[in-house]
Amino acid sequence: MNIYRHLSKKLREFNGGEKWVLSVTAQTPTNIAVIKYWGKRDEELILPINDSISVTLDPGHLCTTTSVAVSPAFTHDRIWLNGKEVSFSGARFQNCLRELRSRATDFEDEKRGIKITKKDWEKLRVHIVSYNNFPTAAGLASSAAGLACLVFSLAKLMNVKEDQSKLSAIARSGSACMGKEDNESDSIADEKHWDDLVIIIAVVSSKQKETSSTSGMRSIKEMEEAIAKRDFPSFARLACADRLSAVLRNGIVMKDHLRKRITGGFDAGPNAVLNTKDRKTAALLLQRLLFHFPPQSDADLSSYVIGDKTKLKDAGIEDLKDIEALAPPPEIKENASTQRYRGDVSYFICTRPGRCPVVLADESQSLINPETGLPK
Repeated sequence: MNIYRHLSKKLREFNGGEKWVLSVTAQTPTNIAVIKYWGKRDEELILPINDSISVTLDPGHLCTTTSVAVSPAFTHDRIWLNGKEVSFSGARFQNCLRELRSRATDFEDEKRGIKITKKDWEKLRVHIVSYNNFPTAAGLASSAAGLACLVFSLAKLMNVKEDQSKLSAIARSGSACMGKEDNESDSIADEKHWDDLVIIIAVVSSKQKETSSTSGMRSIKEMEEAIAKRDFPSFARLACADRLSAVLRNGIVMKDHLRKRITGGFDAGPNAVLNTKDRKTAALLLQRLLFHFPPQSDADLSSYVIGDKTKLKDAGIEDLKDIEALAPPPEIKENASTQRYRGDVSYFICTRPGRCPVVLADESQSLINPETGLPK
């Protein structure tokens, strides 16, 4: 502790003794992989076996906002995630911070009388406050979005001159695999290129994720028997054992009249990600999803379908009564009531392709108190 106090004193001395706080706030969208990487060929460098392609989502629906700050008064690096302070000792955080400090350049704010040299960045401690506008545990690339926002905001704060692809490589080294053979990632198209593409994400509830050991062992035994007998119907049933995947693959996506207009699958986790080619198809899909997976009777519709609310209007849904009144899809010939799985989905997210990371210039959007350097 005495070392930190001595360091803070020295930093205040070279800046005229002022206890200033210098901060930057940035916003980074999450993304969904459409071509995934399948393992790493180099664990130490975190290089993938193959390239991957992802769709960046609208940050108004799914994003991470991160504020980063430095001050001579800070005694050690600290980080708060979604309102809770967590340890900064993790390898991911340390790797990103080390890489950025080594690339930092001289900075000067003449108006505030702040001057920081490249060497000074190694001494200054950082405070980081980050918030996701979607559940971190939902399996929606929250780690990738968080580290991307961390790297982007710190790079702006430390006046790092690297281009976007190099910053992406640093962020990926702390999260998942690098995107390209040379550790870089490229943009194939911007958010306006395919603006009628609609993405619907079904986030499952904890109820559906829970599978007992006994049930799991029974399924494995049944699958072994199906393989031994080359029993494809049983094989397919067990492969789609949970209701969500079964309904999506057999009851919705694979119907002939929708097959060419809807695609998707399951990301790293149980959540279904469905891509539709236009708003009309998205409305039909949302109707079917809400028929099969209606909310609980005491649910709030605005919390059950989040993101782009106009998709509810397209589907003719204004309140919970409209969901209950939905007619069964035409392919359901009988026992429609037995094919409604209330409570199996926590909520749906309707979204679209979005923009790249940006700096938020409005100081009111900062998550850090400009006087104390602590979370607001």
